[in-house]
Amino acid sequence: MRCIIPGVSESEQSLAYLALYRKYRSQTFSDLIGQEHVIRTLQNSIAQGKVSHAYLFTGPRGTGKTSTARLLAKALNCEKGPTAEPCNQCDNCVSITSGSSMDVNEMDAASESGVDDVRDAIVRVTEYQPAVSKYKVFIIDEVHDLSAKAFDALLKTIEEPPAHVVFILATTEFNKVPLTIRSRCQKFDFRRGTIQDLCSCLAEVAKEEKLEIEPAALDAIARMADGGFRDALTNLEQAMITADGKITLQHVYEQLGLVSEETTDELLQAIASGKVGEVLSILEETYRAGRDSRMVLESMLHRLADLTRASYGIELGGSADATAEASTHALAAKLGRDEILQIRAAISEAHKVIRDVTLPKLWLEAELVKLTVPQENQKARTVSPAAQATVKHQATPAPKPHLPPDKQEAAESSDDQELGDAKRIWHDLVASLGAIPAYKKLAKTRILEKNGLRVRVQVDRRIDFDWIQDDPRRQKFIRDNLSKAGIDPMWELEFVLATSIKTLADPSIELPAEGARLAQIGQEVFKGA
Repeated sequence: MRCIIPGVSESEQSLAYLALYRKYRSQTFSDLIGQEHVIRTLQNSIAQGKVSHAYLFTGPRGTGKTSTARLLAKALNCEKGPTAEPCNQCDNCVSITSGSSMDVNEMDAASESGVDDVRDAIVRVTEYQPAVSKYKVFIIDEVHDLSAKAFDALLKTIEEPPAHVVFILATTEFNKVPLTIRSRCQKFDFRRGTIQDLCSCLAEVAKEEKLEIEPAALDAIARMADGGFRDALTNLEQAMITADGKITLQHVYEQLGLVSEETTDELLQAIASGKVGEVLSILEETYRAGRDSRMVLESMLHRLADLTRASYGIELGGSADATAEASTHALAAKLGRDEILQIRAAISEAHKVIRDVTLPKLWLEAELVKLTVPQENQKARTVSPAAQATVKHQATPAPKPHLPPDKQEAAESSDDQELGDAKRIWHDLVASLGAIPAYKKLAKTRILEKNGLRVRVQVDRRIDFDWIQDDPRRQKFIRDNLSKAGIDPMWELEFVLATSIKTLADPSIELPAEGARLAQIGQEVFKGA
């Protein structure tokens, strides 16, 4: 990892501050981290003299596409080359690094996307021989932003360019590049960096910059970068500028606007325990600390991702110490895999829509309260009074007609056998769905009662009950599978929750002492009115 940029004098570097991602831009192929598959292929092609006329680099932002394009340009035009590793000492390498080479043209398609830009900067220039180098290299960044006419103008040139021309196209949105362009390029996929790769890169930069930083702080920065090396270095630089001495984990949380793991863990445990008051209290403290609703959701998603891995025994990675990893496994075991997955699914859905919410603070409170309220209260809130009366009525079996003792015993035996057969059929049906997602939704169900063609199915979990009820097509899917199994498709299926139904006004629900006193005062006020 180089601190001194080739081609830039020490006096210039001392006068102009360079951002970390520019200062530590990879200057050799060996400096690139996490893209070994790309490096190996490019170096082999150069060593074998099989240089393509067009390359297409695609992948997420900050993963080294433009840096690799410049490295390839240096490798092709190095005075010792073409070579698998540029020397960074010759005039060609130095001029390419500093951006002053006459034979390496960089174009930003985001700002120069028109057909005239392509004609002036590329098409009309390709006919001229390189000034001092072996190849004239055109690097087009964010190539997907070119207009349709610009792509048309570029097509003929990129299809059959002169022998001295090499095109290197970079994009973060491969699907927007026309097929006619893709088919004429060698494609290289750049991958997001792993947590280990990012932590290794950050640790090396911190060492070069003589920074004192906690391993946990490095880990937090790496996780928030989402696999992007440039984002990781930018976040490290922000923490470095604002820190007073050692960079701690708490400082990183404060600077990047993150919610600490401790707070996130408390919030998740409160949700799982059904403690609405505690959830609201934690949210209020988080807002007072300057965190917004979206950051709360993102912090929860990051933590839930770690808990999911821990619950399945997958290595967490990163630079966190053994104590932090043990804490994650302990919390995962406490919450349970089903609870973690249920909360994670709900938070993921919330994260999709929060950008369109006008009152995100109040909306997030409502979403988390809905997720926290115990199952029986949630169902009471979503079921209308008429529906509640219907369910209560259905929960009480209709009285059977009076029969002589011998006929009544025979009828009960027949009913028991019919119910047993229905339970076995349902069990076999659910077991046959083991290879598809519907199995997970129906695994916690069982036949509760069968009366002729009317079959009541008990659902243990509210999330599964909602999944079945939300879309009539899912109930049709179940009936279709019954028919395939040779069962009467005329079964009238009724799905009911296993938990009892209570209304929010149920007197059995206890209020805190102060809340009960205020509620009594409120009732007296209403009576007086």
